[in-house]
Amino acid sequence: MKREVRLFFTALMFYTRIPCPKWVDHSAEYLNQCTKYFPLIGWLVGGVCAAVLWLSMLIFPVSVAVILSMTAGILVTGAFHEDGFADVCDGFGGGWTKSKILEIMKDSLIGAYGVTGLALILLMKFSLLTSITEQVDALMLLGVLIAAHAISRMAPVFMIYFGEYSREDATSKVKPVAKKLSSINFAISIVIGLLSIVLLQDVWYLLLLIPVLMATWLLYRYFYKWIDGYTGDCLGATQQVTEIIFYLSIFVIWKFT
Repeated sequence: MKREVRLFFTALMFYTRIPCPKWVDHSAEYLNQCTKYFPLIGWLVGGVCAAVLWLSMLIFPVSVAVILSMTAGILVTGAFHEDGFADVCDGFGGGWTKSKILEIMKDSLIGAYGVTGLALILLMKFSLLTSITEQVDALMLLGVLIAAHAISRMAPVFMIYFGEYSREDATSKVKPVAKKLSSINFAISIVIGLLSIVLLQDVWYLLLLIPVLMATWLLYRYFYKWIDGYTGDCLGATQQVTEIIFYLSIFVIWKFT
């Protein structure tokens, strides 16, 4: 149990800006194994976003409340996944060879592709969350946000488990996390992610997994075509894209069920 607590705090330290005990360090072994708690971090981030959204709606218009909620999510995670998405946009938008794409993604500066992609995905998220918020009650809203963050963090776990890591040297930003997961840790991660669907209170919402996993597979095929696998930035981009896919798919379920 003590080991699992340490793994959870390692995940919390690495994937969020939430203060952790001083005894938590950046051990490569723990960074690798704590990936199984990635969806659990989604539960936490989603809960924070939902709480800020609900409290903000007591005072402000829905549009303002959604922006405050998104801001809270970015502050909690330190824009960890948004940064990965922007780097992927820059790398795959401006690079035409594996080495060039990896070089661009490693650069800490953001280019036109990154700015454009980040602006569009944030605008899409704002529009979707505003529409969802106007159509559901507080309990359902809590379930949607937690499930979206948990499932979208489960998607990269599939990429880690089944895919191949692209960088083979010290140029990686997050090399320890990108190693293979054990089958047991993979199963634990999937269970944690899937449990979030229970919050939506309807078996039909299990269908949301289909487009999320399809998007994950297509993204990995694209990454593999150009760089022979994935990087940490690719995992961050996968989280952002599948979160949007999750929200879009909710409207499809509402329309046909």
